[in-house]
Amino acid sequence: MTRDSTRPDSESRRKFILSIGALGAGALAGCSGGGNTTTQANVEDGNDATVTATATETATQTTTEGQATTTSQQQDTSTLESGGSSTVYPVAEDAAAYWNANRPADDTEYWPHGEYGIDTDLNLADYWASLYGFEPDDSSEPPFRWTVGLSHSGTGVRNVRDGVYDIGNSSGNVEDELPERDSYDQFVDHVVAVDGQPLVVSAEIAEAGVTGITGQQLKDLYKGRITNWSELGGPDREVRVLGRVRDSGTRTAFVSNVFDNPTEDTQVANRYGQNQRLAQAVAQADNAISYLALAFLGTEGVDPISLEWDGTTYSYQDPENGLDSRSYPLSRDLHMYTWEGTSMKEAAAINMMLHPFGQETFVAPNNYFTLGERRLEEERSKLPDQV
Repeated sequence: MTRDSTRPDSESRRKFILSIGALGAGALAGCSGGGNTTTQANVEDGNDATVTATATETATQTTTEGQATTTSQQQDTSTLESGGSSTVYPVAEDAAAYWNANRPADDTEYWPHGEYGIDTDLNLADYWASLYGFEPDDSSEPPFRWTVGLSHSGTGVRNVRDGVYDIGNSSGNVEDELPERDSYDQFVDHVVAVDGQPLVVSAEIAEAGVTGITGQQLKDLYKGRITNWSELGGPDREVRVLGRVRDSGTRTAFVSNVFDNPTEDTQVANRYGQNQRLAQAVAQADNAISYLALAFLGTEGVDPISLEWDGTTYSYQDPENGLDSRSYPLSRDLHMYTWEGTSMKEAAAINMMLHPFGQETFVAPNNYFTLGERRLEEERSKLPDQV
């Protein structure tokens, strides 16, 4: 996304768009032109790896000044740009894929609106956008495209603050991701799912008899005070403690929950920029332990272990004390942050995710926990009124 060099640095991109709209001009496009654009997000993982996210943007009609045209209601139809956390990424990417496909109402396998009490003949994205004033046209294109970048939570919240993203995805609270701020009033926190972080070990360690640890043992492992699996009833083998990079919301949430301090120092053998790579590293080792986002628990060679905390043992898929328990110490909300309020464009996409359709289509299939009706109502109350 290019940024307008003529506006004051202190103004957000959204303020600039709204001020232009108030003067009667067309809304400024987030990215002008069409075709494919490639944006890079640097991800620290010990090897200075770079993740490249390719965003396929819709071609927009432009005026002589290069501004994107909008609907008759002056809605911003430039690309909705989001990105950040690799934990939130599967949910957001699935939602964006559905949105951009914009399947018709008669494709009830893909867009089962009737199953959710929605009576419409509109395409999928057209319906959700119409609730916020976007007028559908005769094409199969959505009212605006939606892209999702992949990096980590710190990048997500900084980029939404700096006007690079419309939505910043984060698996950690913004207060923990940006602890140097004096105020967080300009961020709007939209919780879209809940993740119960499992503790996982290499399959060889689970097979050797290590099926659970205590909270104190977990702290000792990440402080370097336990270094051999024999100290935990396992084989005489060095413990390889793994984790996420410091800018990761997964790491921030983990150390905050375990040590009551989001900036706590820990001792790990390697840090990884994405959950995918971390899960693969645990699987490829024969002596590793790590925390992980729940969506990546199905990686072959990775086994979950139980955690005994304050007298209660929490185990994966335990019907009473599972990872979805409110008291599970490693649970955390998954966030989509907007800046200085929430625009109609942002609200259209987020509202889809906060509907039972979105929860069951995008959240549950990725092995995250859906929000209950009380929380859904609470989150929807943060959105602007529908038109």
